[in-house]
Amino acid sequence: MFISNLSLTTFRSYKSLELELTPGITTFIGRNGEGKTNIVEAVLYLSFLTSHRVASDQPLVQLGNSSAYIRAKTQIPDREVLVELEINSEKANRARINQNPTRSQKEIFGIVQAIYFSPEDLDLVRGDPSERRKFIDQLLILRSPRMAGVISDYERAVRQRNSLLKSRAGNESLSAWDDQVANFGGEIIAARLLALSDFEPIFQEIYQEISSEKPAFINYKSSIDEPLLDPTTNTAKILERMKLTRSSEIERGLTLTGPHRDDLVLNLGNHLVKGYASHGESWSIALSLKLATYKLLLNDGLKPILILDDVFSELDEERRIHLIKLAKSAEQTFITVAVENDLPKELDGVKYLVKTGAVTKIGAKNG
Repeated sequence: MFISNLSLTTFRSYKSLELELTPGITTFIGRNGEGKTNIVEAVLYLSFLTSHRVASDQPLVQLGNSSAYIRAKTQIPDREVLVELEINSEKANRARINQNPTRSQKEIFGIVQAIYFSPEDLDLVRGDPSERRKFIDQLLILRSPRMAGVISDYERAVRQRNSLLKSRAGNESLSAWDDQVANFGGEIIAARLLALSDFEPIFQEIYQEISSEKPAFINYKSSIDEPLLDPTTNTAKILERMKLTRSSEIERGLTLTGPHRDDLVLNLGNHLVKGYASHGESWSIALSLKLATYKLLLNDGLKPILILDDVFSELDEERRIHLIKLAKSAEQTFITVAVENDLPKELDGVKYLVKTGAVTKIGAKNG
């Protein structure tokens, strides 16, 4: 798939932006703060209905406006789909597909599929478990868009249950939310384990190519004992664990069991990556995670858009080679760089200069 037209209205720094896009490589060149990352952020928002940079939608809406708009004309095999999203700062967002309103914005999941790589991906290795949970859940959504609804329903159930725990509600009030957290949670854990079973061999192979000194592998650390690929069994284990931790949960006002407490434990040889791996090894792990994501989706028959945001200046030559190869193989790649010299010479294509919110085409070559 690829995007042939991207339109932004009162989104971030853009009062109005219209871009005609093509397959292959498109590079946006601009200093920090000029607006180049705002463009790829819009594409990612269509993929996950959340910003990779901020927790709320408010900063996406240009000051003085109540709404921002993203429109993308996408070319999917055998058809063209126009997806439009209205991002509202004070009410629910609204979406349209081929100019037809949807009942929920979630219906656009799967139309635009994108994988993103940036310097912040080191947080996958060095950051909190929430970064790794987000990583695996986004992989689930890319592979199976319906999982977005399951994850959203789970998060809503946990918030409601936490609210009841803080108010020290009785077992009768908690019971219905126990069931919802356990049911959705059991399904998410099973889906994560299944995805990891497909993902880890690819990850190990890619890491071996990038850095052959030590083997890398991933363990799933769960808040329940011995999680399984069977959602029903996981659900029963969550409910049983809730009974054992009820007093602690009421005392802390938090749900202590479920996939929101789990983690992907990254290992390098006999050591945990976090706290042990060197800077170069950490980059190799982060790069391998993203390259493996792309390869897994290709194996699934998908062709996601690749987004590389200010990353080439951070990588050494060996790691750049792997990313260059990927960028050239993708059906559509968006790259941002601060200066043109940061762009590897092997990567031709359409180039835009981004300056104070204006985007100007500066050249095109056949790559």
